[in-house]
Amino acid sequence: MIEKQKSAIVLLSGGLDSMVVAGLAREAGYAVHALTVDYNQRHRIELESAARIAAHIGAAEHILLPLDLRRFGGSALTADINVPKDGVEDGAIPVTYVPARNTIFLSLCLGLAEARSARDLFIGVNALDYSGYPDCRPEFIAAFETMANLATKAGVEGDRFTVHTPLQHMTKADIAREAHRLGLDAGMSWSCYDPTPDNKACGQCDSCRLRAKGFADAGLPDPTVYG
Repeated sequence: MIEKQKSAIVLLSGGLDSMVVAGLAREAGYAVHALTVDYNQRHRIELESAARIAAHIGAAEHILLPLDLRRFGGSALTADINVPKDGVEDGAIPVTYVPARNTIFLSLCLGLAEARSARDLFIGVNALDYSGYPDCRPEFIAAFETMANLATKAGVEGDRFTVHTPLQHMTKADIAREAHRLGLDAGMSWSCYDPTPDNKACGQCDSCRLRAKGFADAGLPDPTVYG
């Protein structure tokens, strides 16, 4: 009897980290169901990247879900607030933090997972080379997983959910190397928070700086086109 392939829900933003996570889920043998949230973010070009990545890895399904977080605001990515260009500030949560974003997005992944009879959720959070967001920390992920198994029919019945964070303790250089090892074209991904009018990366926002440093530290070419 042929064993049915397990399914995983992968939160696919279109960024480098989510691309690598999707590749790792595929490598682990999962059928990838990719969820991309169109939250009316400033850097909407990442939605095109997500579609390219989903197609490239052979996702079983790619859902682009509209959820207009500009109605909430409170972030440089969802309101008319300038994206900082002065570098990553240690110990401070930057204005590019979107209120409760990973909590909201993981909840959507959880709903999709239960509907698809999938019990594995993948997200590309990272606690080393990142911008200081509280919803990227290991303790948040552990707490969400506990909540997921309290809040769902599947969890209550003992069919538990697991939240996978394979990049949690990697540096951005490690992540760039993983993309290379997996044979993924990093040029498909998008990181910049504040694209130029002609859709080039700004090269100065936190996300651009972390990405460029990661490729440099890994000794790999950065395929990003900067404005």
